Amino acid sequence: MKIKTLLVGLTIPLTGFAQTFQVVPQEPSNPDNVPAPCHPVPHKRQILWNETEFYAFFHYGMNTFTGKEWGFGDEDESIYAPKAMPNPEQWITSVKAAGMQGGIAVVKHHDGFCLWPTATTTHNITGAGSEYGRTANIPQLYAEASRKHGMKYGFYISPWDRNSAHYGKDTYVTEVFLKQCEELAEFGDDQFEMWFDGANGGDGYYGGEGGSRNVDASIYYDTPNLRARVHQIAENCVLWGVGGEARWIGNESGYAGNTNWAMTDYMSESVVREEGDIDGWFWNPGESDAKATNNGWFWHQGESMKSAERLFQMYLETVGRNATLILNCPPDQYGVLPTNTVNELKKLGKMLHERLGLPVYNLSDATSAKDYAKTANIEVSETRTGTLFNASNLTDGDKDTYWGTNDDTRQATITLSWDEPQTLRYLMMQEPIALGQRIKDFKVEYSADGNSWRELCPVLETTTVGYKRIIPLNGSTSESYGEGYNAMKLRITILDSRACPLLSNLSVY
Repeated sequence: MKIKTLLVGLTIPLTGFAQTFQVVPQEPSNPDNVPAPCHPVPHKRQILWNETEFYAFFHYGMNTFTGKEWGFGDEDESIYAPKAMPNPEQWITSVKAAGMQGGIAVVKHHDGFCLWPTATTTHNITGAGSEYGRTANIPQLYAEASRKHGMKYGFYISPWDRNSAHYGKDTYVTEVFLKQCEELAEFGDDQFEMWFDGANGGDGYYGGEGGSRNVDASIYYDTPNLRARVHQIAENCVLWGVGGEARWIGNESGYAGNTNWAMTDYMSESVVREEGDIDGWFWNPGESDAKATNNGWFWHQGESMKSAERLFQMYLETVGRNATLILNCPPDQYGVLPTNTVNELKKLGKMLHERLGLPVYNLSDATSAKDYAKTANIEVSETRTGTLFNASNLTDGDKDTYWGTNDDTRQATITLSWDEPQTLRYLMMQEPIALGQRIKDFKVEYSADGNSWRELCPVLETTTVGYKRIIPLNGSTSESYGEGYNAMKLRITILDSRACPLLSNLSVY
């Protein structure tokens, strides 16, 4: 009976099914044929950080008045005595004139002295030796000036504290360091970077106890919790160094490797910092910290400024090699950048504008370099299937569009040609790094007559591109400008790539 009942229940007219079910057309899963990411890839905050490119370091504090580089931590608060009201707005406008897009202000160095009235220690500006010092809340003034002038900003806070009796103990991280970071994050949720020095222990004052205290930085500073707490307040703030979201390039001389990958293994100490690691699984781009002056990081009596030409070379060897450049410009005891610093920075801005077309603030006596790629006829060996990847994307000025090849292609050529010879000195290329860093090897050639070809800069490693690569076509950054090459054509040949090559921008100056 059960079987018969079941059979009876199945005798439903087929017309009933036809009325119940409908055919729904399926859309392709990737209708635009967007290339798959080549892992690892950066977080949004790391992309925004990379786009800052060139920014300032302002070392200012207790050491400005003691003449030291690393204070011991036993300095009386009254020694900090600015001779005039510190003027972070002057710092900001001076470096903006050099083509910088932001800066990091040192507000706590290893001596533990804080340039704001923190609740975590009495070793702060409330005990300063001048009224200017006591009333100038440096991080507040600095953040306000940066926002006023459209500049990105952030703060350097030393994890090592040679003044604090808590340092080396559990209470330091929870009661001092994390709270100081939170206080600084509160000065603005639009901060782009928080800077943590790698010096992590040694001898110090330590609340009068003295001695030497050493820590395991990877564990002691509770980095995952630190990142989470700062990002809750300032979600686009990259935590440099101890924070693990950008790496030290490995020197303080203003250069990165010609080959420079934005990847390493997490907090790796074995990697060649100037070069990164093609096999690294962690997105960890390089930042080069360098001094614009000839002495220390802090201001010193009688110091001199590096020439604009030398600073331009440093720019080519950092920003032009897939790194960022943070250039130190120390304020003096009056709380301003000295005149010779301001003048040389303005010369640098003019060079960047006239040689590389960089838009620079407050320039009225300079002509921007011409981007000859915009007037070139561009031919490519292959264009990725679809409507979004045309060669015209290379010169449209939109960082979110790009040219690319099909998935199975690892080699390609891009040829630029002009009706009349053009004098060329620099080639600039950018990859859309949101999809990962790809290009492993390329070469550059030019043709003076439109037929025969000659390789340019053969002694220069033309391997990685990344966020930005600037190639001096004469192969030299120390003879940075040169006579140039009269070219009817310029050809870039991508010889190898980790995945199908993509380029978002190409410029020729």
